[in-house]
Amino acid sequence: MTALPNPALQATRGKHGRLSAGRYGAWASDTLGIACDTMVGVRVVLDSNVLVAALRSRRGASFRLLELLRKERFQIAVSVPLVFEYEAVLVRHAAELGLPGKEAVGVVNYLCHVAHRQNIHFLWRPALTDPRDEFILELAVAARCQAIVTHNVRDFGGARPFGVQVLTPSEFLALVEEDV
Repeated sequence: MTALPNPALQATRGKHGRLSAGRYGAWASDTLGIACDTMVGVRVVLDSNVLVAALRSRRGASFRLLELLRKERFQIAVSVPLVFEYEAVLVRHAAELGLPGKEAVGVVNYLCHVAHRQNIHFLWRPALTDPRDEFILELAVAARCQAIVTHNVRDFGGARPFGVQVLTPSEFLALVEEDV
């Protein structure tokens, strides 16, 4: 085990070699690169509407996906623009979801903690009917994701030429649970 740069961090290591401390606390990582980043089964981008649906009801496929994410059954990818959208959407819907603002930010922090963080170097615009969703497709392409998981499948019709599937939470859940 690699020595931790901060001895205060608890040495817990997940499936992808990440070291973590606490539920939403600071994290450190040993060398991320080819050996670590390519050891992922399925990597997807979760649209913010999936998070809202998951926090709205514990009975749906969206909530079940968050449970499976916690169990490391798949990996999500995030970029700076997506993290900003997650935070804006969850804070905006916090009262409706019964979450204090800090809890909404805590959810975003957790997602950043477990996600593959991807820089975007190329823009593929315009490819989608809704220009506000372009950054999600760009993230999926840059992070080599197999799918975008969203409730708005129609908005991502232009993803097919990039080799990215667009699935509803129920469709993706069926695929993940099939791999058991």
